[in-house]
Amino acid sequence: QVQLVESGGGLVQAGGSLRLSCAASASAFRFNSMGWYRQAPGKQRELVADIHSDGSTNYVDSVKGRFTISRDNAKNTVFLQMNSLQPEDTAVYYCNAVLNRLIHYWGQGTQVTVSS
Repeated sequence: QVQLVESGGGLVQAGGSLRLSCAASASAFRFNSMGWYRQAPGKQRELVADIHSDGSTNYVDSVKGRFTISRDNAKNTVFLQMNSLQPEDTAVYYCNAVLNRLIHYWGQGTQVTVSS
């Protein structure tokens, strides 16, 4: 069973920055992709960014230019650097890892709150 442990959430003022980390209990090389989703109150969970085994990345339009996803395969960790945070970025952020293109693993979630 793969475990994903997130850290780095918190409260920040608008315009500030946070860095989320997600450490996997299995080798990152096993995963097709690792990424971050978020869910705000009353909204559906959405993909924020992901990074694939070939290094390619995807971002939701609303975070392009502000967020950067990266991974350290040696440490089985994926990061999300979030700059210029806005109140609409407030949500619970979940780490995700995909195995064999079918199996999704999830972290427990970390709260990010951006005050105006």
